[in-house]
Amino acid sequence: MVLRRCCKFGPVLVWFRLGYVVLLWICVTHLRCARAETKTVVQKDAEFDVTYNDTVTSDNQTIYAFNHTVSRNKTEGVRVTVDVLSEGAESSPILFVVRQKQAVLSFQVPLILRGLYQRKYPYAHVGRTLCQPPTRSLTETQYFFVDVSTLSSLGTHYQLRISRVDSFTLHTDKKFSFTASPSQPQYFKYVFPDGVDTVIVKVNSEMTFPCSVMSIQDIQCPVYDLDNNVAFIGMYQTMTKTAAITVQRKDFPSNSFYVVVVVKTEDEACGGPLRFYPLRPDELIDAGNRSKTLDVVVSPAISSDVYVMGMLFCLGIFLSFYLLTFLVACVENKRSVDRPTVVYRKPGVTPVSPYEYGSFVDNASTLSSEAITDSIASDANYGYMERSLESVAGRSRQESLSSIEEDDYDTLADIDSDKNIVRTKKYLCVSDLARKDKRVLSKKYQIYFWNIATIGVFYALPVIQLVITYQTVVNVTGNQDICYYNFLCAHPLGNLSAFNNILSNLGYVMLGLLFLLIVLQRDVIHSRALDRNDLNALECGIPKHFGLFYAMGTALMMEGLLSACYHVCPNYTNFQFDTSFMYMIAGLCVLKLYQKRHPDINASAYTAYACLAAVIFFSVLGVVFGKGNMVFWIVFSVLHILATMLLSTQLYYMGRWRLDSGILRRIVYVIYTDCIRQCSGPMYIDRMVLLVMGNIVNWSLAAYGLLKTPNDFASYLLAIAICNLLLYFAFYIIMKLRSGERIQCMAMVCILFTAVVWGFALFFFFQGLSTWQKTPAESREHNRDCIVLSFFDDHDIWHFLSSIAMFGSFLVLLTMDDDLNNVQRDKIFVF
Repeated sequence: MVLRRCCKFGPVLVWFRLGYVVLLWICVTHLRCARAETKTVVQKDAEFDVTYNDTVTSDNQTIYAFNHTVSRNKTEGVRVTVDVLSEGAESSPILFVVRQKQAVLSFQVPLILRGLYQRKYPYAHVGRTLCQPPTRSLTETQYFFVDVSTLSSLGTHYQLRISRVDSFTLHTDKKFSFTASPSQPQYFKYVFPDGVDTVIVKVNSEMTFPCSVMSIQDIQCPVYDLDNNVAFIGMYQTMTKTAAITVQRKDFPSNSFYVVVVVKTEDEACGGPLRFYPLRPDELIDAGNRSKTLDVVVSPAISSDVYVMGMLFCLGIFLSFYLLTFLVACVENKRSVDRPTVVYRKPGVTPVSPYEYGSFVDNASTLSSEAITDSIASDANYGYMERSLESVAGRSRQESLSSIEEDDYDTLADIDSDKNIVRTKKYLCVSDLARKDKRVLSKKYQIYFWNIATIGVFYALPVIQLVITYQTVVNVTGNQDICYYNFLCAHPLGNLSAFNNILSNLGYVMLGLLFLLIVLQRDVIHSRALDRNDLNALECGIPKHFGLFYAMGTALMMEGLLSACYHVCPNYTNFQFDTSFMYMIAGLCVLKLYQKRHPDINASAYTAYACLAAVIFFSVLGVVFGKGNMVFWIVFSVLHILATMLLSTQLYYMGRWRLDSGILRRIVYVIYTDCIRQCSGPMYIDRMVLLVMGNIVNWSLAAYGLLKTPNDFASYLLAIAICNLLLYFAFYIIMKLRSGERIQCMAMVCILFTAVVWGFALFFFFQGLSTWQKTPAESREHNRDCIVLSFFDDHDIWHFLSSIAMFGSFLVLLTMDDDLNNVQRDKIFVF
């Protein structure tokens, strides 16, 4: 039985013994090879500030042992400097490993740093600062080791030096100068002093290039101080000549932080020239001398008292306008009570006061009405014309409210013919273009307000969500190149990086609300006058329609809100938030000027906002595709010129023309009859002067855009809108004075005050504290310190003054025709 079992397991034992022998042979062979390849490890006790010249090969490894005393109350930096003196070391670099108590730093020499398109730059001289682990003892002796090794069989000669950095800790308000390069970054430690919760770290250089990066990092190891990893942690921003980062104590639990300065391998990130492409993928490119001298200073930021003073200052300025408006309203109310309003009656009838007006309206039907087809005096006298007061229409308000549908005036062929007769007269009066029902027009113009309120809500909500996301990205990533702040005057509050730029937009909101209240007061007074059938309100002065004024006030408030949103993180893609309602305001002001003398034929809210939507659409296209795209500029310039010509035709013929298949035939006919067959001047000279000037301005702006292709398309588009508004406003004022009308004292004060404020506002606007037309580093060269209360900068002053100037401009539009309140509408000229 035993013999059978032995025979059964015999082959297994044989194979087991054979495998054991093979395994033993393999182990012995590897042991012999390992003994043959064993490196010689040499450990040396080394000292600070001593230069060690040595050679390393693949057969030996050198370890330098250092020790130094670390104090809890004093921080010293330790810097490792290495030079490789042998040529051809790029193929087999030397590896340096620094082993510390709580950190390990390793780097190779020559150090290979990569740029764009995988360009490689070798650096044979490397300097690195060691991360200092914290100590809890009062004093402690710490050891660290520097291991030097290579895989090159040939000897590579190097120099090693370990030195102390005596000025490793920065002091408040003390400038420190140093030199850095891509392979020799620098960083320093700063500890918050007692009583200081916020500081501003400023790094400056007289050299624009090479491009560099400033980073603020927490006190922890490792410190990311190379071009390829400096963005991994903390806050950072690129710089040419200047950089500034506001640091708050609450973001650093250790009450201290590192200021890291790294010089980049290439200048493209700072707007510098882009180097040539490498001829071969692995080709090493000599970077040349990229050393840069810089200085750093850490200064305390403003205290909480300055924040309070800034907010009180902002509120005080704009609340003073509320107080001034209240005082003016009281004075005007007292004057109106002391001087009863006088209304017109038929010749031979003495004027009556508003208290006697009720009986006057009962007999208003006896007043005669002049045919609307009569032309105004043929001698083209632009002064007030002596005409019979019998031209005043005596319709009662109940009769004027008999129809609430505007279509009642546009459905019959004879009414359309009547329009052609009236609107094509050589000289028009406001009464010719104020024939539609007041209630209908009031509803028509109220749509402007409700539409812009709806647009504002739907536009503002996603904008607010987006800028909050932008601010979150900036706070999480630490990339301060995303937003173009004035970093020398950017005061944070909570999660907001530049609270002062947001606060200064409060003026738009407060003054917009104040303007709405002023318009509401006038609206109420006018409604009460209509309720008592005041003839002045019914048949005198410019027709009162307040819907566009309400829309203008709402647009001003929305401009403040969206400008604040833009300044949460100002950049190229966000700028449309700041300009969209500027287009709205410019368009509404033009419409209001036109509505004053053309109430019946002004554009509807739907048409106006559709046109403004098209403008904003082109603004977005210009931001996305317009930079350097000639095709876009050609298309836009052609559309701009075509739109100008179509609008000119619409204004010249008062809308009495048709754009159909016969338009070309009619144009040829007009040219033949008026220019070839007989040379006759334009029928409407004043309108023609305005439209010719407008076409010259717009064609010039189109040519400028086509030739220069400005990068800031949104501002270019805004410039077109403002130029057209100013041109029309100047034309309106000139024609008003030429027609013998006058400007009352209040309106003149508003005009002069607004002009002066606009002048100062534009001065501060063109200071240019930042510009996203350049790289973030180049933009920071324009940054400046605060100028008011150490809290507001030049751009904040622009916000203050421009909001006041816009408010004043609105008041000018509101009051400039108050001199016509007692003038019959058939004596007010249309221009």
